[in-house]
Amino acid sequence: MAIDIVIRDAEKKDLAAVIKIDADISIGVYGSVVDKKAYWQEIFDYYVLREKDKRVFLVAEEGGEVAGFIVGEARAWEFGSPLCGWVFAVEVSPARRTHGVGQMLFKAICDKLRQTGVSTIRTMVETDNKVTLSFYRSQGMRTGKHIELEMQI
Repeated sequence: MAIDIVIRDAEKKDLAAVIKIDADISIGVYGSVVDKKAYWQEIFDYYVLREKDKRVFLVAEEGGEVAGFIVGEARAWEFGSPLCGWVFAVEVSPARRTHGVGQMLFKAICDKLRQTGVSTIRTMVETDNKVTLSFYRSQGMRTGKHIELEMQI
């Protein structure tokens, strides 16, 4: 039996579902819920409630419920790079990870960003996050020419 998944722009009503998916994932990663409600409210304010322009926040809806989401935008001259797309977050409900939701979301954001003139997509992933690295690699992403540098202050 095929399951219908609809990819659409996020709406204000989706905030609670996004927060729940993120909390469910944090239990699996950290062993407890990491409260990021304020963070997601800020992201919604910027990516959903304002004029979209080159910002994208998509949700995957399955059976009338939000099954996952992806957030990104087109930016130019970050770190000297011409216009490119950045994916900041992709999360799929743990209960729906075998339905192709992440792949559909990633394809949809690539299509949306391509419409803004983007021909390259970038993201950052922690080096020990094997699940996320595997997902992005399965979508065709590879190590790029930029290297992230950081230090404690």
